Amino acid sequence: MLLQKSLLVIFSLLLLATIINGLLVCLQKNKDWRELTLRIRTWWVIVILFSLALISPCWLGLSFFALVSFIALKEYLTLVPARHADRMPILWMFITIPINYWLIGIDWYGLFIVFIPVYMFLFLPARMVIAGDTRHFLRTVSQLQWGLMTTVFAFSHVACLLVLPNDKQQTGALLVLFLVGLTEFNDITQYLWGKSLGKIKITPKVSPNKTLAGLLGGIGSTTIAAMLLGSILTPLNWSMAILAGLIISVSGFCGDIVMSAIKRDIGIKDSGTLLPGHGGILDRLDSLIFTAPVFFHFVRYFYY
Repeated sequence: MLLQKSLLVIFSLLLLATIINGLLVCLQKNKDWRELTLRIRTWWVIVILFSLALISPCWLGLSFFALVSFIALKEYLTLVPARHADRMPILWMFITIPINYWLIGIDWYGLFIVFIPVYMFLFLPARMVIAGDTRHFLRTVSQLQWGLMTTVFAFSHVACLLVLPNDKQQTGALLVLFLVGLTEFNDITQYLWGKSLGKIKITPKVSPNKTLAGLLGGIGSTTIAAMLLGSILTPLNWSMAILAGLIISVSGFCGDIVMSAIKRDIGIKDSGTLLPGHGGILDRLDSLIFTAPVFFHFVRYFYY
């Protein structure tokens, strides 16, 4: 019941945002609210699909996250240059996705934790060498390894949370809700604090909108939210919830600026157009790619 009540709160907040947006469109017709409207519409789709994944049977939830990894990897591969000789290694990267999530589903943690970082790390370059094309080999293999590690391995730690407490799936779903909710909340509060009080820029050449006030405000807000929600949604006590809030806020900031650096290197603003008003799926997963593995290992080490 707690999971359903939590999701109901989220839908209520989203409904409130929709009503406010509708009022703004009606009352301030001289302003362009199209981007905000698109963002809210897309959030409806994201929240509905995410909620269905959390309340579905475990195998269906894992399938949903595997699909997200598939789309994210595909989007990433459209951004980086690839050689004709890399077709088979790329095929193996996609084959890795169902294997990776299958290992999560059968709770084979020992193999999951080394499958991509060790075995695929060694297999991919070996398979690429067989093609005999050494042009830009180091650059290409590095790009492929990074894509597999972020979009599949790092992100799949969200699914690991879903099955972490094997006897109580709802507890795992609440952990996922706690992580994803705080990660998104951290992004929003860092943006709001930065817009209102931000003057000192942290990474002006990477992400000019990132300010010290935004970072500190986001850390403080996320930590307080974690402390309030920790004892409700998770097995964390208040002190560990505070630590979890710090971990999520700092790692989320790191994920955001790292992905911004990658997009600047490639020369793009958004990773895609799949999510209207938001950009691509990587634009929504950038912080979560960093927060998911860090939070998962924090919870698993101390509680399971």
